Amino acid sequence: MKEKRTFFVSGIDTNIGKSYATGYIARQYMSKGYKTITQKFIQTGNIGFSEDIQLHRKIMGTGPLPEDDTLLTSPVILPYPASPHLAAKLQNTAIPCENITQATKMLEQKYDVVLVEGAGGLMVPITENFLTIDYIQQNNYPVILVTSGRLGSINHTILSLEALKNRNIKVDSLVYNTYPQTDACIEDETIQYLKNYIKNYFAETTFEIIPEINIDPVIQK
Repeated sequence: MKEKRTFFVSGIDTNIGKSYATGYIARQYMSKGYKTITQKFIQTGNIGFSEDIQLHRKIMGTGPLPEDDTLLTSPVILPYPASPHLAAKLQNTAIPCENITQATKMLEQKYDVVLVEGAGGLMVPITENFLTIDYIQQNNYPVILVTSGRLGSINHTILSLEALKNRNIKVDSLVYNTYPQTDACIEDETIQYLKNYIKNYFAETTFEIIPEINIDPVIQK
């Protein structure tokens, strides 16, 4: 029997390629024989569906899954494209974190691997007094941290790593997203610098480079 695994996928910032990385990592687990699903714990900027889940499925090559139709993989969807706390405030609602956790547990019962994608970076507020990193720590999720070669990434990556270390949260892997391509000189230096950094300070953390993905046509249900 395969070991059950649940990971929280966070980025060093917004628009860093979390959804792209989440879909790719899910596809890699599937290729190794793991029954794998992804979840978007809070989706903003959509109504009635999660565009991030749609991208995951396109990269995974599965098409929509039954758990997508019941919104188990996107338990909170808010229309305003903002941080969760603001998007919820504008809807005059509260984000039910316990419902998100319960949805994840239901996915864990059926799948070997569950990848929970966050919204933005670690310090994005879910409520006025509760951050994404608080939610990760509360649920004891190991983190897959997504970075890239855009200018400022080294700083943001190290700040994120140190924040996780300060909370005693395990960093399973640091994932470097190469798509879309950035300045080649900056990218090469960023990769080497971050490799050396985790080797020296996060020895149990793996480093993975995600290439540009050839997305196959979506398989219809």
